[in-house]
Amino acid sequence: MDIFKELQERGLVHQHTDEQALRKRLAAGPVTLYCGFDPTADSLHIGSLLPILVLKRFQLAGHKPIALVGGGTGLIGDPSGKAAERILNPQEIVEQWALKIKDQLGHFLDFETEESPAIIANNYDWLGSLQVIEFLRDIGKNFPVGAMLAKDSVEARMSKGISYTEFSYMILQSYDFLKLNEVYSCEMQVGGSDQWGNITAGIELIRRTSGDQVKEMYGLTMPLVTKSDGVKFGKTESGTIWLDAEKTSPYKFYQFWMNTDDQDVIRFLKYFTFLSIEEINAMADDVEKEPEKRKAQRRLATEVTKLVHGSDALERAEKISGALFGGGLRNLSAAEIEEGFSDVPSATIENPETGLIDLLIQGGVVSSKRQAREAIVSGAIYINDIRHTDLETTVPQLERLDGKYLVIRRGKKNYHLIKFSH
Repeated sequence: MDIFKELQERGLVHQHTDEQALRKRLAAGPVTLYCGFDPTADSLHIGSLLPILVLKRFQLAGHKPIALVGGGTGLIGDPSGKAAERILNPQEIVEQWALKIKDQLGHFLDFETEESPAIIANNYDWLGSLQVIEFLRDIGKNFPVGAMLAKDSVEARMSKGISYTEFSYMILQSYDFLKLNEVYSCEMQVGGSDQWGNITAGIELIRRTSGDQVKEMYGLTMPLVTKSDGVKFGKTESGTIWLDAEKTSPYKFYQFWMNTDDQDVIRFLKYFTFLSIEEINAMADDVEKEPEKRKAQRRLATEVTKLVHGSDALERAEKISGALFGGGLRNLSAAEIEEGFSDVPSATIENPETGLIDLLIQGGVVSSKRQAREAIVSGAIYINDIRHTDLETTVPQLERLDGKYLVIRRGKKNYHLIKFSH
């Protein structure tokens, strides 16, 4: 497989070292390459999914990827793409996060295969034991300050201020490349487009320290993912879309991809799925001719949810989606109800003998009895998919989902979840 050609066809190549030399090396045999992931939280988010999948594509093409967890650099903070200084997290917290991210990476890369197994590494293993004087003498002397100041990641921060801590990040990331080259014969680093300066700095460090043995090293960056409407990719009104199912439920994850704009969906199919380019291009016709059917979005949501969370979670997400948007709430289990309505206002009712008007107030659906009466009479109140217009309705008359839930909808999209304590 011509991995470079595939990445180009999918729009995944932003910058790279000499193309002819890189293509020649990739065609010559398996290349060991790496990408780093700093533990800035207890989970990676979908902004990290693209580089993870690029590593996976290289592995499927017969190359050997290294997933580097930044247990050391995560204590410093990368200034790339940041407008202000990062908050430094305690070491014990970063260590815990690093372990969780290591587990997440293992979901995507195959560390057990006999052919080109992936490698997991943590840069704290070498950064944590560095001696300052030795490091400055042997490594720091290879970094001209003028060249460091000219890097985009540093230059962009100079006007707003950058600490020496973050300024030194480039040196540490370059040292990672050097160590991985020494230990694993790693020849290539990949990353987002904001990492180009750090990647080339690492290549230059290896060149300067290789002595008479000239080493050909390679770098490749992929574009930072943006949305056509200008909204930052991976962000929603309710927050970041995480890869951890405990932080972002598979249903919410599925819906994020279902809500992809028509202008973005084909590009995202190329980025985030392993469907063939031919199949993806064929779906472009569906987007143009029948956009209301959202076939491409449904395929995108299906493929990525299955890839990240597995078949069972995908089936559950599809079931919840069908119930919420097609009727059928009664078919959902308690766990599915909780997952499907995890981001809507909820309330627990202590008195199950109350009337509908008081229920709407206690549940936060309306703010007054007048509003409650108007909403009921106008037909705007739905409970478990059934419209209720009778002011005299009482809670005991309402059928609870799984014996303890009421899903109240006011209008088309204003949902509330009511739970009963007994």
